Amino acid sequence: MGNALIVWLFVGTLIGSAAAGSAAQGNSHYITNRAPLAAKPYTELPIGSIEPTGWLRRQLEIMASGMTGRLDELYPQVVGPRNGWLGGDGDGWERGPYWIDGLLPLAYILKDRALIEKVRPWVEWTLTHQTKDGYIGPVPFETPPTPEPGIQKSPRRDWWPKMVMLKVLQQYYMATGDERVIDVMTKYFRYQLRELPKTPLGHWSFWGNRRGGDNLLVVLWLYNITGDGFLLDLAELIGEQTHPYTEIFLERGDIALHRYEQGADGASAFHCVNLAQGIKEPIVYYQLHPEDKHLRAVKKAFADIRKHHGQPHGLYGADEGMHGRVPTQGSEFCTCVEMMFSLEKMLEITGDVAFADHLELLAYNALPTQATDDYMARQYFQQANQVTCAMHMHNFFDHTIDGVVFGLLTGYPCCTCNLHQGWPKFVGHLWMASADNGLAALVYGPSKVTAKVAQGQTVTITEQTNYPFGESVRFTVAASDPVTFALHLRIPAWCRDAKIAVNGRPFEHKLEAGQIARVDRRWSDGDVVELTLPMTMRTQRWHENSVSIERGPLVYALQIEETWTTHEQYREVQPASPWNYALLEASLKDLDAAYAVGANNHSPVPTLEPWNLRNAPIAITTKGVRLPHWQLYSGMAGPIPWSPQGKQDDWPIEDITLVPYGCSTLRIAAFPTVR
Repeated sequence: MGNALIVWLFVGTLIGSAAAGSAAQGNSHYITNRAPLAAKPYTELPIGSIEPTGWLRRQLEIMASGMTGRLDELYPQVVGPRNGWLGGDGDGWERGPYWIDGLLPLAYILKDRALIEKVRPWVEWTLTHQTKDGYIGPVPFETPPTPEPGIQKSPRRDWWPKMVMLKVLQQYYMATGDERVIDVMTKYFRYQLRELPKTPLGHWSFWGNRRGGDNLLVVLWLYNITGDGFLLDLAELIGEQTHPYTEIFLERGDIALHRYEQGADGASAFHCVNLAQGIKEPIVYYQLHPEDKHLRAVKKAFADIRKHHGQPHGLYGADEGMHGRVPTQGSEFCTCVEMMFSLEKMLEITGDVAFADHLELLAYNALPTQATDDYMARQYFQQANQVTCAMHMHNFFDHTIDGVVFGLLTGYPCCTCNLHQGWPKFVGHLWMASADNGLAALVYGPSKVTAKVAQGQTVTITEQTNYPFGESVRFTVAASDPVTFALHLRIPAWCRDAKIAVNGRPFEHKLEAGQIARVDRRWSDGDVVELTLPMTMRTQRWHENSVSIERGPLVYALQIEETWTTHEQYREVQPASPWNYALLEASLKDLDAAYAVGANNHSPVPTLEPWNLRNAPIAITTKGVRLPHWQLYSGMAGPIPWSPQGKQDDWPIEDITLVPYGCSTLRIAAFPTVR
């Protein structure tokens, strides 16, 4: 081919399509599906292959110096030496594994020896204390233990926390290649195959039944390494014992019926984190039985979630139960990071661009706003319309008083331990190996990847970008010798008129939104690919016909000045500027004319810490109108007025500023409008 440039476009889901090319064979260099599992177009790279740079690396460094790297000091009563996953007599359920599930990839991505040493005892104890029958995990108590406030000691045999530790061990293997993981997992899964008929996934708690997809994911991963046939038998058994998500999503009515309410049927109601984890189960199971109904079920679930519970930030009203579309309903931090992981896995298995678009929506909006800049405190719930973060009675289903203040342990401490997987796993999925022995950049962020391509040659690609704030992404190839492989690039569904240029030479073919461009050529050291993703403004309608303003992967929110107050156990935030603004309905007809995009006056130069009001790299100015009747109610923004409102003569039109949602703490993201 010489230096000729070939671009193929993949539309939507790649599984089973002729366009997937060599997908039936799979990648030659990394762990991917072996027969009889359905082929998948992409596969995760070993931890350490992807190095974050720029603001993204800085974000991980802040996590390392914040509660992610110091949780054993900050929360010793649970993740200290008494934890059951270290052999102790203390907490023995999910919180210890949750922490390590985020700390381990962070440690190995940053190559931070101190953090690796914090991870090591948890992994070593699990690998070296497996019982003869194959059981792993905290040793069950012979007699009921003495209860201690805030410590979850039992049930130690529960299947659910083991699923988290299986993810930890999988990541440890991907970072180190330690073969002990394969031996321990094999013995444990034989134990599961013997025990599950007697004590099914839901025996000890309903969490195991709802989250069986996480168990299944690791079983199939191990099968791809060992080829042991019993693992397929176990996979079928886990599929049978897991909540029937495909059936529920397709056949049992829409998700509007699955709400937590007083007197609701708990078996049919959706818990917010269960849904975030369970939504991937049909696609994980699809690999065993590649029937279209599993893919349709997930698509329908997302459509129903948006229709009945959706929020502008990409999550849903669920505090902790599903709670509708009102923009003051909370969204739990665990929900955000678990949904991100589900989207990462669904993208890997299907190649569906929609999952990548949704992943960026969460990563660049919902994720950064729910923790403080120093990563020393977090919210339990975030609100799309959040105008005060204070101790106050809210109409949440759970944690009605302390749900929105920032603290280490406010709300349930599950989020204190689980939030850490968000950014590290996002980094780990910026790049993936493709089935044609190429590389894929399906989500964008400043980074560098080193991986094997073609016949096993190693290349490094540096990705330079100010995305998601900027429109350009520049890839520079480093290779010791020329090598031919395909570079897969996602064209987001929101992008029109995307452009690709290689070494300054534009490619004339039109790149369609919602597709994957496959750039296949003979690459030489120093080759440069420039991807331009023009960002135009768009709107979406939400509760009471309110409207959100979006541009590229970012949702924009009203800039509200903040006053922070620190208390002994938590921090409150109050507004220092008005918040009750509506947008002009007429301006929505010509967004380019009515909404001016520019650099944020507070931050005229690029910053390595963009996710706060002071440093927001970009802002939008427009006109708004204050609604005097829209006031605080029960410690939060009152019921949002129906749109459009009729404008009164004494309501002046004012200049207002919108900033990226992820840079805000206080915000209006679902705006009423006036005509």
